[in-house]
Amino acid sequence: MTDSLSARIRHTIDTKTKPLGALGRIEALAEQIALVQGTTAPVMSACTLTIFAADHGIAHAGVSAFPQVVTGQMVLNFLAGGAAANVFAAVNGVGLQVVDAGVAGAPIAHPGLIDRRIAAGTANFLDAPAMSAAQARAALAHGAEIARTASGEALAFGEMGIANTATAAALAHKLTGLPLADLVGRGTGLDDAGVRHKLDVLTRATARTGPLSAEQAMAEYGGFEIVMMAGAMLETARTRRIVIVDGFIATAAATLASALDRDSRAAMVFAHKSHESGHRALLTHLGAAPLLDLDMRLGEGTGALLAWPLLKAAAAMMTDMASFETAGVSNRD
Repeated sequence: MTDSLSARIRHTIDTKTKPLGALGRIEALAEQIALVQGTTAPVMSACTLTIFAADHGIAHAGVSAFPQVVTGQMVLNFLAGGAAANVFAAVNGVGLQVVDAGVAGAPIAHPGLIDRRIAAGTANFLDAPAMSAAQARAALAHGAEIARTASGEALAFGEMGIANTATAAALAHKLTGLPLADLVGRGTGLDDAGVRHKLDVLTRATARTGPLSAEQAMAEYGGFEIVMMAGAMLETARTRRIVIVDGFIATAAATLASALDRDSRAAMVFAHKSHESGHRALLTHLGAAPLLDLDMRLGEGTGALLAWPLLKAAAAMMTDMASFETAGVSNRD
């Protein structure tokens, strides 16, 4: 059945009014979307971006150029419509929602905020697990529930959390075995000395444990927003929708989701190649070919939003573009 569907999808693409392969990566993207939806006439009409926000105990080890209070401030900026993600979502007709997965400080009271707060930030994984196993399971479940209620044939996920590049690097290291030196970058703007300190902290933190299962790794080194995002990605894939994966943090979440359920990988479209060095290493490890390379490193789902028009174009090519037969155009002999 799957082989037959795959052949029909490929035939549909190859008989459009164009030379074979002339639309390059758009053809591969169209094929992926069609396979996920299980049809030769895929639809990409709507997308929702969910931004998960949380704080990280590892921030107290001095691994970020910005203070932890910025996480909550940026949540308010998202809710006010003032961030890059808001602008890119609006211009591309994408709905945007913000989730408090575990922001430090007092709970944020705002009618537009989705409250799925696990705790006021994770523990410092330099000395102890970032979260309990029960908290990790709760984060996965919250992410799945949020994905179930989000509208669209594709869902994009972004994040906000000071020190989450450090968390993503430690988690990715434990999940993949990639060297920490390949995964640790400047984050929000560390200088060379700051990067060296960050690598030293994460080296000591990850030496605290030996080999870990994916479930153990997410509790020991995860962030509430990263684990919640992984749960949302798993549910999106399970419901045969496309997961638009953003930058380094989102790709760490995608790596976790893939480790928990390898079948989820088929639904993931990698939006862009971040300027963050660890993202490039992680993409190479995953064998992922991102659609865009714009030298971005902001997060928030901004790269995913910019990739959304390409998904719409790929699906429309399958359904709206004429075939040689319907257009009366001569094909090759």
